[in-house]
Amino acid sequence: MRIGYARAIEEDLDCQKQRALFKEFGCDVIHIESHSSPKQRTELDRMLDAVALGDRIIVMKLHVLADSTRQLVDLVEALEEKSAFLHAVKENIDTAKGTSFSFLEIAKSIAEFQSDAISAKTKAGLSEAKQKGMHAGRPRKPDANVKKAIEMYKSKSYSLAEIKEQTGISKSTLYRYLEN
Repeated sequence: MRIGYARAIEEDLDCQKQRALFKEFGCDVIHIESHSSPKQRTELDRMLDAVALGDRIIVMKLHVLADSTRQLVDLVEALEEKSAFLHAVKENIDTAKGTSFSFLEIAKSIAEFQSDAISAKTKAGLSEAKQKGMHAGRPRKPDANVKKAIEMYKSKSYSLAEIKEQTGISKSTLYRYLEN
């Protein structure tokens, strides 16, 4: 049996591309997570419980299935224990018997998977922070401190260490403001 597994990812938030892929591959059963969170993956658990001998799991990308290399290894081992197979379409990985991969193909796929997983986590975190009204990056120094630091520097009466001690503005930050 062919089983499709999907969850929302940055380039397919509504899972429509993944659904189209499952139709193209003739999936008999489709499991779609109702959220993109790596926690509480109920459909993944349900799918793993139902997988039987010879079943083939179809995913668009490896990071749809797993959030870390360790989890990916665990999932592939679980499928092997049940004599089932994994087909990650984008990475062109198919664990069906008779298929072999060169070490270079495997290394490239794992590197791309790790990059996708990190990118997805970062984007999710930034999106969540933005919804909470937070901004990415280092907080800006208060304008009053910057103004005071510039005045102290221009007066030529203070050393850079004294300016930093009194205003909290570092030498590099001060010079950056002076350039502008």
